Amino acid sequence: MTRAVPPWLAHALRAQRGPVPWSAVTRGALGGGPLLLAAVLAGRPTLGVVAAIGAMFAGINDRPGSRRASVGRIGGPALAGAAGLVVGTYAGDHLPAVLLTLLLTLLGLAAGAVSALGPVGSAVGTQLLVGAAVGAGMPLPEPGWLRASAFLAGAGWLLLLRLALPTPGSLAGNFRFDGERDAVAGVYDAVAALLEATGSETATARRAALTAALDQAQDALAGPRLRPHPSTAAERRLHAQYAAALPLAEAATALAWAGEPVPARASEGPRRLATAVRGAAPTGPLPAPSRTVPALRALDDALLHAAEAFDRADGGGLHARKRSRAARLRTVLGARGREYGTRVALCFGASAGLAQALHHTHWYGQHTHWYWLPATAVFLVKPDLGPLASRVLSRAAGTVLGALLFAGLAAVLPRPEGLVALVAVSGALIPVATRHFAAQTAVVTVLVLALVMAGGEPQASLGRIGETLLACAVVLVAGHLPLPGQRGGDAIRARLTEAGGAAQAYLDHVLGGSGDRRARWALRREAYRTLAEARAAIALASAELPSLSRHADGTDDIAATLELLVDTTTACAVHLDDTGGPDPRHVERLAELADRVRTRGGVAVRLPPGHDRVVC
Repeated sequence: MTRAVPPWLAHALRAQRGPVPWSAVTRGALGGGPLLLAAVLAGRPTLGVVAAIGAMFAGINDRPGSRRASVGRIGGPALAGAAGLVVGTYAGDHLPAVLLTLLLTLLGLAAGAVSALGPVGSAVGTQLLVGAAVGAGMPLPEPGWLRASAFLAGAGWLLLLRLALPTPGSLAGNFRFDGERDAVAGVYDAVAALLEATGSETATARRAALTAALDQAQDALAGPRLRPHPSTAAERRLHAQYAAALPLAEAATALAWAGEPVPARASEGPRRLATAVRGAAPTGPLPAPSRTVPALRALDDALLHAAEAFDRADGGGLHARKRSRAARLRTVLGARGREYGTRVALCFGASAGLAQALHHTHWYGQHTHWYWLPATAVFLVKPDLGPLASRVLSRAAGTVLGALLFAGLAAVLPRPEGLVALVAVSGALIPVATRHFAAQTAVVTVLVLALVMAGGEPQASLGRIGETLLACAVVLVAGHLPLPGQRGGDAIRARLTEAGGAAQAYLDHVLGGSGDRRARWALRREAYRTLAEARAAIALASAELPSLSRHADGTDDIAATLELLVDTTTACAVHLDDTGGPDPRHVERLAELADRVRTRGGVAVRLPPGHDRVVC
């Protein structure tokens, strides 16, 4: 009898798949390497080291998506990293070891809480802490403000490459569109896939894929802009094409909820719309589905509306996620922010204190770069890189591999030209290596060791291995300690509560009789998006070691029930549009699901007054 692989180990053995992002590889090769070369030729190699570090972090954050979305994804963390460098440099120069450790611990608390805001918040928190550790622990001749300027220059250089260099497919129709067209086309493909899966066991997974596609398109189109509204006809048309996909998604979800197979030709229209978006071409004739039930009639109406929208350039609502400052502050100060902030502060502060103790007792010998230990702890406790045990295992394996590889290369490569070439090659490999944490760690280890040596320091592979293993032990212990004043799983419960609130707002709007469809689509998007985030957090917690994974027991069932409630609400909305009144079947099912959520998960979801008795 074979035993199943533990979830944390299965995660460590699993890697993402996909085509090689050649455009990102090119940007990586043109990032840190040329900057280091220019600094070496100018006689300021240490400035080149800091600039290359900035380009390296920008390369890690250079994920697939639109140019507009990349501005915040790369620029925000870069500003945080520069601020961390300034704080760390001046604190390292003027504070004794105990006060420095206390300051870094407080920074860990703040950065960890900010990380609860999402992937960009996590990157901001990570670069703030790594910048502070590097600024305090890397002895460089430049003052803090100059280090920060070099760091920003490196990140800005890679961001400039991201904005200026075309990517495959971006020249179709308009150079300004990079990942936007593919993201919007992906929504129509996801609608078609859901229609094809209706009535089968894969329908639930296809509906989740549709949510992910809508999230990606929304983020791709809603990034920062100089003008408050789309400025060209092509951009307004693309926004209209995204908006036209929302009623299609709604109708497809209602059909999936009913569970009855639909005619094969129902998916042909969305497929043709996806092709038209990618090629910036006319839609051509669209096959009309049958109109036998309300959801199929809604699908047909949505296809007709989409065909009209594709021929116009009148914009369209993005229904972008708008969170007020007060809402973001509640997230940072709430259960999620407190739980993760405390964990990061504990790991970062403990590793910084241990590094200070080892540094001042001269355990490092001639290597005064004590920043490696706390910086490693930051990456280990980062929330969006998999279960904690998996991250520790991958980090240890990647560091050993990278350090040994660099030791062999350093013995044969000429200096400094060989080191510059190694930095360029490592930068090119980062976009591919991000598919697995161990591979990313190995590449980053080679790159950083090359930078340290290019800055005039001796080869330090053995020390990096020892420090990384020590950081792994610190985080593995600190990451599983019970936190005083907090119950395990508070962050998951907070996400489920947020998802329940979004589902309640959507339910109230649909059963409240409002005819504002745009508001309904926005509420539906927020309900599904918060549910997807809760599902991701639950899946991550469930893959931890038993001491942490037990806090996620039963939460997946609550999330599944909430998703079914939102699906039912969507089906009810489509029926209301067709008949003008609620279907007693829908209301009865909604009441049952709301009651199940309250009793099993304590999430307050109720039918609006007057609807809890409309049951036949």
